[in-house]
Amino acid sequence: MKLFGTDGVRGEAGTFLTAELAMRVAMAAGIYFKAHSKTNKILIGKDTRRSGYMIENAIVSGLTAIGYDVVQIGPMPTPAIAFITENMRCDAGIMISASHNSYEDNGIKFFDGCGDKLSHSVEKEIEDIFLDDEKLQDAQTRAKEIGKAKRIDDVVGRYIVQLKNSFPRDISLQGMRIVLDAANGAGYIVGPTVLEELGADVIVLHNQPDGFNINNDCGALHTKDLCNCVIKYRADLGIALDGDADRLVIVDEKGVVVDGDQLLGALGAYMNDIGTLKGGAIVSTVMSNQGLDDYMNEKGLKLLRSDVGDKNVLEIMKRENINFGGEQSGHVIISDYAKTGDGLVSALQVLALLIKTKQKASKALRPFKLYPQKLVNINIKTKKALETIEGLDAKLKELDEKEIRHLIRYSGTENKLRVLLECKDAKEMNQYMDGMVEFFKKALNA
Repeated sequence: MKLFGTDGVRGEAGTFLTAELAMRVAMAAGIYFKAHSKTNKILIGKDTRRSGYMIENAIVSGLTAIGYDVVQIGPMPTPAIAFITENMRCDAGIMISASHNSYEDNGIKFFDGCGDKLSHSVEKEIEDIFLDDEKLQDAQTRAKEIGKAKRIDDVVGRYIVQLKNSFPRDISLQGMRIVLDAANGAGYIVGPTVLEELGADVIVLHNQPDGFNINNDCGALHTKDLCNCVIKYRADLGIALDGDADRLVIVDEKGVVVDGDQLLGALGAYMNDIGTLKGGAIVSTVMSNQGLDDYMNEKGLKLLRSDVGDKNVLEIMKRENINFGGEQSGHVIISDYAKTGDGLVSALQVLALLIKTKQKASKALRPFKLYPQKLVNINIKTKKALETIEGLDAKLKELDEKEIRHLIRYSGTENKLRVLLECKDAKEMNQYMDGMVEFFKKALNA
């Protein structure tokens, strides 16, 4: 059984991600962290899904059963869990969230005591423990050795201070009107609070979570309301978070969504201009547009590419001593302030850029032209190994001959195949995309 996908353990709550599985995963992770324990404390946060109650209680049971003390802090953004885990000197942190997925799904993400996501090798160790009945049984404690759990409601202040410290002290958001879409998710309290405390006039959308409306026609994946409200209220900027607030999408003052690669390029070049970019490079994934490569070259900077997933981006950032990177989907990592993608930290850097350069978002955040690129998500029944699909090699060879860049991969969290094509000729790209979609539908849904 494979537990970990591209970002933790994720699946439909109550079917794949049951209370029993959550408790067993927690015990396995706890056994691993016990071997490196310093404080015997593990932090737990969650987003606003109804199923979070079930999963949280199961995790607490699993951890206390093997002797861990648990600190529960309720709904908080994923990057807040990374920060507070380190800040409170916990052995590990756990975030219960399925990020941008709809409410039916949920997930379990782990952070080590330094607030970093776990490496693939550590995940494999936890998975091996998960499958070892004898090890799980032997680890269970008795009597006074059983752990305890307590809920703390005031740690949000620590994260708010951290966010405000990431914003330049010599400027404020006074005079800025911002529309914030909180996606009915984990950032629904923190987001408006930080922007208002820094002086902005904030119009907040989708900040009434009910356990089922997280990401529902709102947030980073559904920006129609945000675009309309930016125009309606004549705002300077629109900010959309996803359910756990680790990604962001920006809407300019004209009500138009800013492409994620253009956002990365604008922020990377700005950081270089003000002298805060380290390593002479930025990191993005294999999904990023060739236009970003070209723009970085123009600026005398390098673009390094990783596999999909902000964990993989961060891995290269650490290895190459680079402090900025991200994904075109909206995960932006500024490692001077956050250990993972942080929608609010990134939004504050965008606002600082606009204020410092005295430019409108529509100009400042589109510093280069994108190559025509198209990404299609195909719903599938089974994830058949790509190398076993008859006829695929010939299809890819044809794309290479036409100089059409391609990336084909399965989603790590959903039953979807993602097909990305990119080339200079949009018409040709669309024609080939139609052919690829038809090919995969026949090959995978037969």
